[in-house]
Amino acid sequence: MKRKDGFIVRQIADQNVAVAVGEASRTFRGMIKLNDTGLMIWNLLEDDITENGIVAALTERYEVDDETARADVRRFIAVLAEAGIVE
Repeated sequence: MKRKDGFIVRQIADQNVAVAVGEASRTFRGMIKLNDTGLMIWNLLEDDITENGIVAALTERYEVDDETARADVRRFIAVLAEAGIVE
């Protein structure tokens, strides 16, 4: 899976937010708040990556077990998919 083009991340008052720009702003008119884990996943989605690849990256960086990481990734990806941000 991969994040669609047309989104940028900016830090606003110590909070990372992703917003649509250009053509993407025609279909997505909001913002997504990203904590540190969300930002890591967001950045991993810049290139085509599997769920397993994201889970492996999270378990390597954070003290989290595979099952918890996978559940978190699935929830986050579901939000992005519902918003039409991943393909």
